[in-house]
Amino acid sequence: MTQLNRVAFIGNSLPRRCGIATFTTDLQQAIADSDAAMDTGIVATTDHGHTYDYPATVRLEVADDRIEDYVRTADALNAGRFDVVSLQHEFGIFGGEAGGHIMALLSRLTMPVVTTLHTVLAEPTPAQRSVLNRIIGASSRVVVMAEKGRELLQTVYGVPADKIDVIPHGIPDVAFVEPAAAKAKLGFAGRPVILTFGLLSPNKGIEVMIDAMPSILQGRADAVYVVLGATHPNLVRDQGEAYRESLAARVRDRGVAGHVVLLDQFVDRATLLEFIAMCDVYVTPYLNEAQMTSGTLAYSFGLGKPVVSTPYWHAQELLADGRGILVPSGDAPAIGAAIAGLLSDDNRREAMRRRAYASSRSMTWARTAGRYLAVFEHAQRGHRLRVIEGYDIAVPLRDGFAPPEMQLGHFLSMCDDTGLFQHVVHSVPDRSHGYCVDDNARALLVACALNHPRKQRLPEALTARLAAFVQHAWNPDTKRFRNFMSFDRRWLEASGSEDSHGRTLWALGECARSDASPSRRRWATALFAEALPTIEGFGSPRAWAFALLGLDGYCAVVPEDTLAERVRHDLAERLMAILAAVETRDWVWFEEGLAYDNARLSQALIVTGMATGSLGFVDAGLRTLHWLMALQTTPAGVFRPVGSDSFGDKRTAPRPFDQQPLEAAAAISACLAAWRADDDAEWKADAARAFAWFLGDNDLSLSLVDPDTGSCRDGLHPDRLNENRGGESVVSYLLGLSEIRRATRLSDGRAKFVPRLA
Repeated sequence: MTQLNRVAFIGNSLPRRCGIATFTTDLQQAIADSDAAMDTGIVATTDHGHTYDYPATVRLEVADDRIEDYVRTADALNAGRFDVVSLQHEFGIFGGEAGGHIMALLSRLTMPVVTTLHTVLAEPTPAQRSVLNRIIGASSRVVVMAEKGRELLQTVYGVPADKIDVIPHGIPDVAFVEPAAAKAKLGFAGRPVILTFGLLSPNKGIEVMIDAMPSILQGRADAVYVVLGATHPNLVRDQGEAYRESLAARVRDRGVAGHVVLLDQFVDRATLLEFIAMCDVYVTPYLNEAQMTSGTLAYSFGLGKPVVSTPYWHAQELLADGRGILVPSGDAPAIGAAIAGLLSDDNRREAMRRRAYASSRSMTWARTAGRYLAVFEHAQRGHRLRVIEGYDIAVPLRDGFAPPEMQLGHFLSMCDDTGLFQHVVHSVPDRSHGYCVDDNARALLVACALNHPRKQRLPEALTARLAAFVQHAWNPDTKRFRNFMSFDRRWLEASGSEDSHGRTLWALGECARSDASPSRRRWATALFAEALPTIEGFGSPRAWAFALLGLDGYCAVVPEDTLAERVRHDLAERLMAILAAVETRDWVWFEEGLAYDNARLSQALIVTGMATGSLGFVDAGLRTLHWLMALQTTPAGVFRPVGSDSFGDKRTAPRPFDQQPLEAAAAISACLAAWRADDDAEWKADAARAFAWFLGDNDLSLSLVDPDTGSCRDGLHPDRLNENRGGESVVSYLLGLSEIRRATRLSDGRAKFVPRLA
């Protein structure tokens, strides 16, 4: 049996006026009452422009539109070592498109999350579906309050049945009483009382009930309809009290001014229970069928009140089998007839209220708390098992995944008659930083990648220009490639870095294998052979890895080049040697720390082993990549690349920021290489998760990509996107997109190279 000590509840909180605030507060109190030793607290989301005098149970406050608040809260919950987080989800209470900001919090949590979905949409917008899928993926368990919710989660969102729990809305545990005493106290003694309570808004159907009052008064001339509730704050913000005033005008027009009371109050629980106790009939004339939960319905039913309701989803289930009366939405005569019938038949009304009270005893907050605690413990046990046994808890690639179309507009706008610019200001090329061979070599890789069938090629003139930049970067005097060039075409150095030399070899090797032009393939082959020997004097593992990726292409074209084969074997053995020197059980890597383009080291060994038949290389590549991808996958199953803040750290878990497109592109390539090596579909799913990082499946739930232009932002800061869209970022995205599009077309029926080795 697990032991829960600390539980945090995320949602709205009283005194904010809304149903989620009431539910979150009630659930937290019920869990706290169930075990005096348990520490519980609320993380309250606060709507923009408002402040609330929160009670001490609210430990943290999140401004709904401030991503940094979500990030800060996740850090605080992790530091507080909470055992479980209970998230109350409703569209409209979290910031970002479709409430996506909440993922900035969920994706960072180290404890299990149990999410209660107060609404499950049958026809969500694409944004709503995307956000809800990510929330569900980040959750260990999902709770809904009606069987309809379970059905929709399975059929619309593909959630496994064993991940879903149905727990009805909780209710106060109060005695079954006659209404007379409460009527006398509230000023309605001797009158038949019909009640509706809750925040007023047009979807509640109050107009329909007002229209039904004349027919009700024909049978019970002293009846009164009490509408208890303040106008919804969002409606007041946008329209003032125009809606309430329209209801008052409707009352006057129907001639029922003495029989409809509009009480503009948001009352505490004790007062609310008195109002429910005094009513003879409770009515919910809601207009929207797709309402999964109604706290007002649950409370009134739980106090033993005869209920007349329209057939929204919650009411259909709760009032089935004669536990209440269902009438068509918007049908004033039907509502009037049902209520008049109950008010004129004391025996029927009494039997219905006793049946409602008896059948609701399983819904009391104490019973509800017990059910939630069982779900929390289940989630905690499952979470611990995954940690102990080292399970990969990433969410599999969902069926029907379709990557975006290839758009080259931004990439083309960043190229001039010299080559690809390094940097931009937002999306405008920044000439002051000129060009570099690193980015132009990557751009040549894009050109080669787009030579595959059914892909949109780069313009021939542009590919030739990129090749010309690489040719011009070669310095025959130093046998090295220059890297940085100013806008006026002056080289700023005689030799570039070891990594830029290796990366250029990679582009040349791929160009030798797959460029569209036979002449350019011959050019690339010759320049690669001339520049290769220099790599033997390098000490950079990444330069070795880039050269190995280039050798994969070059050796396929010139298999008789014994020097190239010797260098390939030597570089791979160097990677194996540093891995052997550094690797431990807990640190399965080539270096003491993690830096940039990490996955390329694993990829280089995998492709080299595949080409040469060296199982040891393949095994080392798969082993290190598996370890790296585990580090780069959050508990919510979201790809989180090694942050640049980690560069220089030794043998520590990587820091999450800043995150850069280069890492996602490297992970995509390496995982697809692993998939081709051992045919494990999980590698393909890992690649898809890394690609989804570009599209918003990331710590901030923000897309880095403009799908219309193909631009890609330069990365994720802890609280925002980097709005610049430079050369490295766009080629990283285009390379990743090209590979993932190709992978989605490949058949799974090819032969395996070698089984995955432990």
